[in-house]
Amino acid sequence: MTPYSIKGFSAAGVGFLFALSLAGCSQASTLPGQSVAASGTPARVAAAAPHANNVVVVIMENRDYNLIIGNAQAPYINGTLVPQAALMTNSHAIEHPSEPNYLALFSGSDQGVHDDSCPHSFSTPNVGAELLAANKTFDGYSESMPQNGYTGCTTSKYARKHNPWVNFTNVPSSSNLVYNGFPSSPPTLSIIVPNLCDDMHDCSTGTGDNWLKANLPPILSYNAAHNGLLILTWDEADPDSNGKNQIATLLIGPMVTPGSYNQLVNHYSVLRTIETIAGVACTANACKAVTLKKMWH
Repeated sequence: MTPYSIKGFSAAGVGFLFALSLAGCSQASTLPGQSVAASGTPARVAAAAPHANNVVVVIMENRDYNLIIGNAQAPYINGTLVPQAALMTNSHAIEHPSEPNYLALFSGSDQGVHDDSCPHSFSTPNVGAELLAANKTFDGYSESMPQNGYTGCTTSKYARKHNPWVNFTNVPSSSNLVYNGFPSSPPTLSIIVPNLCDDMHDCSTGTGDNWLKANLPPILSYNAAHNGLLILTWDEADPDSNGKNQIATLLIGPMVTPGSYNQLVNHYSVLRTIETIAGVACTANACKAVTLKKMWH
């Protein structure tokens, strides 16, 4: 993948003002002890490595970056989340369609899958199995899945193609859970996948935005109190308006300096960052990826 030029976005001004307000400054200038993030947003010097006590990943569906960032149909994302987030403005999915991207984000490889076929069975390394082997915890949550441990391919609102962990024999069925709201004691890594409507796959951007508005506040509150990190991302850009498979990826947590960052990243970069935070070995193509940088403090 080669670098791409990224145009400005309308939510950047909001993030800029938010970062200044955190610093207690009323004028648009870089303060002592700050560096300038990729977008020009003032940001504290962030030399720290990626770190958090727990990570929550929420994966949405099928939206080009420009259909999310600055879109009036997504007021919660742009008005509430972007101002407090490290927004990756040069983030890209791995390929099309959905399933290879989920596998890439979970295991560092598309496992040779280039479609949305089902079922599959793999025994290769993945972040869930690595966490469990390290005596840490992992749970994957799928909204509208019929029951915990379910292995079927599809129902009216659930699709196994969006549930990568069910495909791995080294991840126990006890980690394949129905999403009924954020747990009070989350694992080291939680991956949450809304159903086919709430993730924007079959329904509107506004529907997905409303789902996030209803479901993210408990996650954000928990993370604020426990030094947790939320990663909100999309599986792929569909429609892919510029042929670059560009998606929105946001990081929110008390260890993150808000602003926009134009580091070239993809699902492997996100996985490598999670593995770095968890202190487990990198997997497959994630070993070639660079962790998300500059926003940590």
